[in-house]
Amino acid sequence: MSERREFGQNRTDRMAGADALLTVADALAEPALAAGVPEVIVGGDALDAEVRWVHASDSAGVARLLDGGELLLSTGAGWPVDPVALRDFAQRLHGAGVAGVVIELGTALEALPDAFAQTCADLGVALIALNREVKFVAVTEAVHRALLTAHTRALRERQHLHELFTALSLQGAPADVVVAETARAIGAPVVLQNLAHEVIAIENLRVPVAEALGRLGEADRVPVQARGVRWGTLSALAGPAHPAGRITVLEQGATALAFGCLADGGDGEWSLLAQGGMIRDLLGARFVSPDDVLGRLAAGGFALAGRSCHGLVIRGEISPGELAERSATHGCAVVAATVDGDGVVLLSAPASGVLSDAQVASIVGPGRTVFLGPAADDVLGLLASLRAARELAAGDPSDVDPRIRRVEDRPLERLVASLRDDHRLHEHSERMLTPLISYDRERRGDLIDVLGALVAHPGNRSAAASASHLSRSVFYQRLALIGDLLDVDLDDGEALAALHLALLVRRSATNG
Repeated sequence: MSERREFGQNRTDRMAGADALLTVADALAEPALAAGVPEVIVGGDALDAEVRWVHASDSAGVARLLDGGELLLSTGAGWPVDPVALRDFAQRLHGAGVAGVVIELGTALEALPDAFAQTCADLGVALIALNREVKFVAVTEAVHRALLTAHTRALRERQHLHELFTALSLQGAPADVVVAETARAIGAPVVLQNLAHEVIAIENLRVPVAEALGRLGEADRVPVQARGVRWGTLSALAGPAHPAGRITVLEQGATALAFGCLADGGDGEWSLLAQGGMIRDLLGARFVSPDDVLGRLAAGGFALAGRSCHGLVIRGEISPGELAERSATHGCAVVAATVDGDGVVLLSAPASGVLSDAQVASIVGPGRTVFLGPAADDVLGLLASLRAARELAAGDPSDVDPRIRRVEDRPLERLVASLRDDHRLHEHSERMLTPLISYDRERRGDLIDVLGALVAHPGNRSAAASASHLSRSVFYQRLALIGDLLDVDLDDGEALAALHLALLVRRSATNG
């Protein structure tokens, strides 16, 4: 099959594309039509027009007999000869919604009239010339058989989609699961947004998140609504054709989401879902580039440019909604979720000044222990801030009085975090602590914990003993044993610093 380029290609406004059960291009691939050695005169996007039936006629008045979507087969025997009449004939066919015109040359016409071909090109009507004689009845049967097959397959796929999304609705599947299943069914990235255009859930199917969000303007979309109430929009980027139709898949997903909103009394859970998904994606390193993280944060209304941003860990479970309300009173925005029993938070604060302990306490609520990462104004800095806050929290006991700990106030821990992959640090830790580790393993001892309490409370061994839940006399006995096993003086500042570094490296390796 060849394709001439003499005539310009324009899009037709008739039904076309991925949701068509059978297109002009599909019909041309049928052996009965291919036997005529078809030559595409007007192709391009026009070949995507949907074919819903085949009609054979040589009449110049055939347009009044068409309902739209027909593939017209003709020898041109009854066509007008005058160029003006041919242009009018082509315009009437287009107005009737013809999917395409297939004309057999050599019977009544030796060549296609230029006036007719040019008008088809101008209007975006597919035009194909057959260079060999074919049986139009055979072409009609083949195309109609293909249509019936496509209809049957579409029905099966619609039934499958109905069963899939009905099951998700009955199981109370959260919105992100529905979005993921919709994307897998449609074979393209799918995005759920609320009425404020904030991204609630996204399944990007290996497409970079920033790219997927940047292409939303060209996506297919359907509303998520029920009983006259609309909650958001479900969008799908361009992708492969689906037997049931891409819009049908989207509509089924949107219906399942709407049922979820009705069952939950609204879209109140969507915001929590969006923040939780964002945090878990960050911790799971799902994003492949800083641009992906920036795009996802921006889609949720979280700004970095010109702001002072921090990563935080709040000891114990949190309420993201209450946290957002308290943050707003300080001109801050948050993305937050409870992960492994603790609150993990991204905080965007005004760039003026440094967050005071009083401000942090007001934001997180009374009686909370907070681990605050250093300020950042870009994605990589924010991720480093969150990582540092989590590492600081991981090495901190949970049964102490509420307080605010800043990574910037812990230079040794920052050093370990920045050099955590240096094998020399790990060799130092192993060399210094192996005797204590072996002792504890063989005797179910607590020497490592006692040493940790000592370095956490330098100069105050009473506090260290209390933190170890040991009497002072037993605590001093443990210290004497540690000194003997390691052959060090625990009153020596350099030795204690070296042991503190070894403990931090071990803790970082255990938590990393």
